[in-house]
Parts: sequence; C-alpha cells; structure tokens
Amino acid sequence: MSFKKLILIFISFITFSCAELQSVVDSLPTETTNGTLDIAGGLRQALDMGIDKQVSKLTQKDGFYKNDLVKILMPEELQKVDEALRKIGLGNLADEGIKALNRAAEDAVKEATPIFIDAVKDITFSDAKNILLGNDKAATNYLQNKTNTALYGKFNPVIKSSFSKVGADQIWSNIISKYNTIPFVNKVNPDLTDYVTTEALKGVYKMIAVEEKNIRSNVNSRTTTLLQQVFAMQD
Repeated sequence: MSFKKLILIFISFITFSCAELQSVVDSLPTETTNGTLDIAGGLRQALDMGIDKQVSKLTQKDGFYKNDLVKILMPEELQKVDEALRKIGLGNLADEGIKALNRAAEDAVKEATPIFIDAVKDITFSDAKNILLGNDKAATNYLQNKTNTALYGKFNPVIKSSFSKVGADQIWSNIISKYNTIPFVNKVNPDLTDYVTTEALKGVYKMIAVEEKNIRSNVNSRTTTLLQQVFAMQD
C-alpha cells in the first residue's frame, strides 16, 4: 500500500464527513492483501468514526460555546467592555454577546469540509511520508498550511451573514451602544467578523489536532484492523 493511500485514510479519519467525502472514497481503488484488506471499506469505517468524534461537533449548537478548548471569548481589546458592562449590572448582556460570537462560529464550520478535500488531493509522496512519520500535529499542521487562507475566505462572509441569522449583530450593536454611553470610556467599534473568523479557524485546527494525537498515541482508539495496520507504521 502506498504512503499516499495511507495518509488519505489518516487525514480523512480526523476531518471529514462521510457524505462530503464520498467522491474521495469512490476515487480510491479497492485493494486486498491476502484477500482481507479493503481500503475503501476501511476508509468508510474511519470516516464514520471521525465525523462522530470531533469536527462535526463544532457545527452543532454549543459546539463552540460549551467546549472549553475552543470557546470564543471577548477579544482582548474588548475585555474592558465586558468588565464595564458587568460593573453596571449588564452581565447578562455581556454573556449574550459571547454566546452570539460562538453561534456564528458554529454556523460557519460546515464550510470547511470541501476545502479540506481539495487539500488532501494535493498530498504528494513526500508530504505523506513526512505526515505519517511526523509529530502528533503533523497532519494538522499540513492541513493548516494548505487551507488556512482559503478557509478564511470562506468563513468570513459566512460569519458576517451568521451574525444577522443568529441575532449577533443586534446583540453587539446594543452592547457597543451601551458601553459607548458610559461616561469617560474610549468609544469602541471592533471588527468582530474578522475576530470570530480567526478564532473559529483556530478551533477547527485545535479539534483536528486533538483527534490526531489520540489516533497516533492511543492504540485502543484504532478500533479496526485497517487503522491498526496504518498507524502501526509510525509506532
């Protein structure tokens, strides 16, 4: 089995949904070793497990908001806004503002999968060897280098639209208006679309890295013969 096929299985395991990866699955030839190793079948097993574990969770309600690893908080320059609102009894409004940022991120993550698919198609033999035998984040780093710019371009307009869909624009307009009426404060007008886009991307790559490390380091997470064979090469 070539390194390229092996790494396709690995990257797919940690990132993609079965439905959107069907074209990738179909493009792989079915091979057998001693009549037992079915690459396409093993890939489908890996995809079924991968989608249930990490990235898809970010698209669900509270996928960001209730995940401490990726929860989006107030940007540093707006910490003073958070503190000021709480001091004047508007803590609930501040909390709603944070929740709205996370809702927009949850809405955008589903846009990532097609771009990941394109990145996987571009993996070379050298890429595959380096990734499979690399550190705990080698695959994640590869994907980040290949996809970050394209994902930003996809996420940014989606998040801008999501602000309106989830009501974040009205919530934040109210927050900024309330804050700017407080005496003696410096008025603020932050670019929250850019901030949430950047934080959403960080969250996606962080969760991919979590699953990658698990598969690489935990033999028990390799729950099929195919996964055991693939990752035994880097043990």
